[in-house]
Amino acid sequence: MTFKKPNLSFWQIWNMNIGFLGIQFSFGLQQTAINPIFSFLGAEPHDLPLLNIAGPVTGLIIQPLIGAISDKTWSPKFGRRKPFFLIGAIIGSLCLFAFPFSPVLWFAVGLLWILDVGNNTAMEPYRAFIGDKLPEKQLGLGFQMQSLFVGAGIVLANASIFLFQDWFGGEAVEGTNTIPTWLYYSFFIGAILSVSTILWSVLKTPEIPPSNEELIEIEKHKKLPLAERLLEPIKDIFSAIKDMPKFMWKLAAVYLFQWYALFCYWQFISPMFEVTMAFGKSDALAQASKMNLTYNLVTMAVALALVPLAAKLGNKKIYVASLLGTGIAMLSIPFITDSYLVLVPMILFGIGWAAMMGIPYTMVSKVIPKDRRGVYMGIVNMMIVIPMGIQTLTFGPIMKNLLHDNAVNAILFGGIFFIIASILAMRLKTPSITKT
Repeated sequence: MTFKKPNLSFWQIWNMNIGFLGIQFSFGLQQTAINPIFSFLGAEPHDLPLLNIAGPVTGLIIQPLIGAISDKTWSPKFGRRKPFFLIGAIIGSLCLFAFPFSPVLWFAVGLLWILDVGNNTAMEPYRAFIGDKLPEKQLGLGFQMQSLFVGAGIVLANASIFLFQDWFGGEAVEGTNTIPTWLYYSFFIGAILSVSTILWSVLKTPEIPPSNEELIEIEKHKKLPLAERLLEPIKDIFSAIKDMPKFMWKLAAVYLFQWYALFCYWQFISPMFEVTMAFGKSDALAQASKMNLTYNLVTMAVALALVPLAAKLGNKKIYVASLLGTGIAMLSIPFITDSYLVLVPMILFGIGWAAMMGIPYTMVSKVIPKDRRGVYMGIVNMMIVIPMGIQTLTFGPIMKNLLHDNAVNAILFGGIFFIIASILAMRLKTPSITKT
């Protein structure tokens, strides 16, 4: 007899997702503050893509491995996914405390690698956690709730950067190879939130025990020799890729252009304002934080509203429109030189971000086997980080040789890629059944 998952209340779904707030605060700092820190410490614009290689590499390795390992994990006391939340949060918290004290560029780059390991360790099981806990009809709400906390975490991160720069800024840091002290406080807040919000979700949300069949498989795995147990997650990943539904292959094509474009935005929105508005590095960083703050406020406002809209119009239509709108936003930003009017395109960007962080996971959850949810959610992240890795390896030469080291051209390039992603998303067929 198949176990029927109980419906959860709104606040139960809220509590299980609140840990995403701390994870995404850290991610918000990575989006907005890490590349300016690299610049403060002497990095050139064409160096930034390669310096961000940590995200794609750690995501490619850590997330599918953690997913495969958590699929074969169960402890009556600690659960299946929750131990990985805590381990990742602790690693991330320690790195966030240390980051603003980076004395030289190589130290900051090394910390980014460790920070990404922690964030990926915490984030991957969270995607599987939603599928573990919620019945199919609540998956949309669960993943869009994560989208809401994605917005909330990044909003708080960028608001802290903007406000601390306004309250405590003013140092003449350009060319001094030092990190402004006002930036320290945002990292300290992130370190606290990273652990505290994860603890809230862990303590408030019990996990559903595996089925008898799953427990038998878990026990078999425990009895394997150590060498085989270490190789088993890698075998699971390759096996899952071999058996991957066609829908996921089509989604991978969309993700190639979508995430390449997003990395262009995050890396070059701050340098772009140094060109379009003739800002210094500190003011450009503050303006970029306002941009990110705006679009994530929109994400918070619309994330849950997309649930009934997607139910009525279909996930694919909402996803296609969101990608198209994000492309239009990126193409318009470089041509607006008023620091307030330039926030208007962020409305479209925020709607797009809300859809991107929820709708694809809802669709994928309906076509993957429930007993392999962890590894498949890790593979979805591989579909994210591979384009990011391609971007970090290829965009430096593109930026230097084709785009003339001009951050304006980088943003326009990303806008075109979003348009291509929206066209490819029209090929997606929304799944309507769940595999067991």
